[in-house]
Amino acid sequence: MVTAAMREWTAADEVHVAYGLSSWHPTAGTRAAGEVSHQRRAGRRVRFTDGALQYDDKPWEQDWLFPEPLGRRMVIAEFTMADVVTVPSHVAVPEVRTYMAVEAARDPSEEDTPSPKPVDALGRSDQMFVVDVLVRAGGVERRATARGQDIYAVTAPLAVEAVQRILAGHTRTTGVASAGAMFDAADFLRALGPHLSVELPN
Repeated sequence: MVTAAMREWTAADEVHVAYGLSSWHPTAGTRAAGEVSHQRRAGRRVRFTDGALQYDDKPWEQDWLFPEPLGRRMVIAEFTMADVVTVPSHVAVPEVRTYMAVEAARDPSEEDTPSPKPVDALGRSDQMFVVDVLVRAGGVERRATARGQDIYAVTAPLAVEAVQRILAGHTRTTGVASAGAMFDAADFLRALGPHLSVELPN
């Protein structure tokens, strides 16, 4: 999404990625991965600032205006996500900041939070999500937004789309690379149209 938002830009001053979930009923895999990550980080948060990965012990909350259906929500700033590694691996940017809606961030840490339950014929839960990306460069802002139902339900279509493109040779690089570096980012996101709604800058 960051790559698609940047379009022809080759560098940016800041990248912000905010995750808004109406709730986060975690799978067993999410809980296990979260525990391992927490242990490896010794409870600290990882952020990318001043052009390098750094640890931060002081999370804070702030406002974030998500597009509908979520609207304005409190988010935890510097919530550790893979973006702090994947984005700077192929984008020239000194600051990558990630955020998670407060109510969603708390759900996986609560023992009584249930696993996701299917509510439709596709097996999706009723959890709505919005991923909002803001890129700044030279005083100009560009935004990309994806929204849909059940963030877990997008995982398989995304993986299948990536594998199909790799097997067909529709890649921009080889080896270990992020999706933004390997594929035509905007085209890749549009191919996921049946599974999520995407808005990209013109």
